[in-house]
Amino acid sequence: MSGRSNKLSPYLFISPALLLFGFVVLVPVLMTFVFSFYDWNGIGTMHFTGFDNYIRAFQDQVYINSYGHTLIYIVATVLVEVIAGLGLAGLITMGRKGSGLFRLAFFVPVMLPMIVVSYLWKFVYNSDFGLINILLEKIGLESWTRVWLGNPDTALYAICIVSGWVYAGFYMTIFYSGIQRISKEVYESAYLDGAGEAQIFFKIKVPMIRNLVETGIMLCVLTGFQSFDLFYVMTNGGPYNSTEIVTTYLVKVVFTHMSIGYGSALAVIMTIVIAVIGLVAGKMKKKDDGVLEY
Repeated sequence: MSGRSNKLSPYLFISPALLLFGFVVLVPVLMTFVFSFYDWNGIGTMHFTGFDNYIRAFQDQVYINSYGHTLIYIVATVLVEVIAGLGLAGLITMGRKGSGLFRLAFFVPVMLPMIVVSYLWKFVYNSDFGLINILLEKIGLESWTRVWLGNPDTALYAICIVSGWVYAGFYMTIFYSGIQRISKEVYESAYLDGAGEAQIFFKIKVPMIRNLVETGIMLCVLTGFQSFDLFYVMTNGGPYNSTEIVTTYLVKVVFTHMSIGYGSALAVIMTIVIAVIGLVAGKMKKKDDGVLEY
């Protein structure tokens, strides 16, 4: 009897956490999956429609295009945030004077609420009194001025730049921490061999924090599907759905059009897409992931 009690003890200890996880995570996921098979506005009678919501999703051009916009945003964030963050980390680890102030200046945007950032950049992009158009006019490039957030050709990329402005400092901090952990003897040997700063950066620093860079890219991919506030505040998916991403369209379907069933189907599809990406990424990662080689 005593032995049986000992076997059950671990389960008794974790049961509160399991119950909480079930109510907070599993129940909403299961309910979303069930709702996806119904035509329901959230208040009236639910009508079972089978796979109609899923068929509708694959015929919805705005929804399909939203994945394209999300993909462009993810690629842009990898280039602007991870690559820029890596370059910034390389600069501030060269030991130049003022690197601390430099690091603080690029990290400040990370601390700002995204709502504040969104409204701030709406002013910067304003076509009448925005900073960008004023600067272009001052240097004689009036023809380059645009209605940046009102033009379907520039709106999405304008938001990508804002995202890069915010998160480049975040990735810089991560890569900076990794570079700081590289042994000084490695640098001393490189300097004795006549290596310059550029060679040290590309042949020592970057290879030795490769796992952090890969993690940063994966973080960009996964958070790209969760982005919402920047797009919602700055353009709300416009103009002409040119900045409509998966999450903004999902919210419109559920809360604006009150189509809970269809919105649930879109959420299920998005969850499957993210899960597949996560599984593929996991397969692609090498066995030595998570171990810094120094």
